[in-house]
Amino acid sequence: MSSSAPLPSFAAIVVAAGKGLRAGQDIPKQFASWRGKPVLRHSVETLSAAGADPLVVAIPPGFDELARKSLEGISRVEFVTGGATRQNSVSAALDLLAPHEPERVLIHDAARPELPQAIIERLLLALNDYTGAIPVLPVVDSLVVARGNVMAGSSDRESLRRVQTPQAFRFAAIHAAHRAWTGDATAGDDAQVLAANGGAVALVEGSETLRKLTFAEDFDG
Repeated sequence: MSSSAPLPSFAAIVVAAGKGLRAGQDIPKQFASWRGKPVLRHSVETLSAAGADPLVVAIPPGFDELARKSLEGISRVEFVTGGATRQNSVSAALDLLAPHEPERVLIHDAARPELPQAIIERLLLALNDYTGAIPVLPVVDSLVVARGNVMAGSSDRESLRRVQTPQAFRFAAIHAAHRAWTGDATAGDDAQVLAANGGAVALVEGSETLRKLTFAEDFDG
């Protein structure tokens, strides 16, 4: 698949239901300004331009007006109130998408605003052969196991990868996996939920531009 070829149809979920306390903002970080626009707007614009339809945004309770203002002018966007955990929020968004019966869905964290088109293409291509696909990057630093402030061992970085979003799935498989999830309420990501339900997850090349905004210095002054 190349950037000149049409992408297969897909729906998308942008998870923007967290509080983002470490970012030190007066409002949840997904609504804070980054490069002149709300953080949330960046990835929603990219996914919308790539053809995501429908596009569901999971938002915190009480922030409906701010969310709609942040995405004013972008069509095909639906909102769902997020739950107590990320897994709850994604599950609610999947339930909202279910009547549309999409074949594929991308699930993305709003805190990663800079989303390259090439990542979307790689993920959708991988779904031809796998139930799920995630973008990853190699671990370049040495890793240690810590007990408090003491080094207790080391870890082999060669077999480890840094995981990013968006993550792509065949819709029916990830919806069923979330419904069946009985693990930790703070599931690390949706690939973990799918794998726990027997789904095969492909690894595709990620991008350093997909960094996660976390701290106050990451945002516009």
